[in-house]
Amino acid sequence: MDLKLQGKTALVTGAGSQIGYGRGIVMTLAAEGCDIVTADIDLDGARKTAAAAESKGVQALAVKVDVTQREEVDAMVKAAIDRFGQIDILVNNAGASSKLKPFVEMTRADWDLDLQVNLYGQMNVAQAVLPHMITRKYGRIINFSGGRGLPNISIYGAAKAGVIAFSEALAREVAVHGIIVNILGPGLGETGLVKHAPQAFLDQNRQRSTLKRLCMPEDVGPVVAFLASDVCSYMTGQFIQLSTF
Repeated sequence: MDLKLQGKTALVTGAGSQIGYGRGIVMTLAAEGCDIVTADIDLDGARKTAAAAESKGVQALAVKVDVTQREEVDAMVKAAIDRFGQIDILVNNAGASSKLKPFVEMTRADWDLDLQVNLYGQMNVAQAVLPHMITRKYGRIINFSGGRGLPNISIYGAAKAGVIAFSEALAREVAVHGIIVNILGPGLGETGLVKHAPQAFLDQNRQRSTLKRLCMPEDVGPVVAFLASDVCSYMTGQFIQLSTF
């Protein structure tokens, strides 16, 4: 199937980890012919991902960004437009999680980390990109949520639930401008986000999975490519749960 992504430009946040969903998404979109902006708080990681994308024959730009800092987000969007002239696709993948602990033991700093990165961060990037997309009367936005609420990551789950409601509302606001917004929830995955999780926690969730494994970056890329494409022209404001639980 031709997803008609050749010549499009995709901005992917959280693209620095070499074992994360962001890199898997970048490599899939690059293979489909998208030029790529790899954005991450880890510039070295973003550069490595950009170099990998360029090996697919496309152009790529690495940008350092903290999605909780609006000035940095605005600078990222400007750099992307200055380089490529357009942003057709936004993949709001950047995420972080405080340490696993019961809600009663969480601190305000834990709350702030989970909410600032996972909810406000996506809002920051979307709001920075939207004026450009509205002017062009075209855009695809894929915001990242999660699976079910799990014990010991309650505020992270609350932030991800907020992403769903925000995205549903946003989809209805911007549809008139030719912009499609959907939400992807990959659930628990074999990524850097769980590197501090106890092995018993990971093993327990692998056993809970119908397929007896967690989500991998290569599972996510093709779904994002569809949502980012012109083939996805009659679906907006929808939550797609990529999960085996």
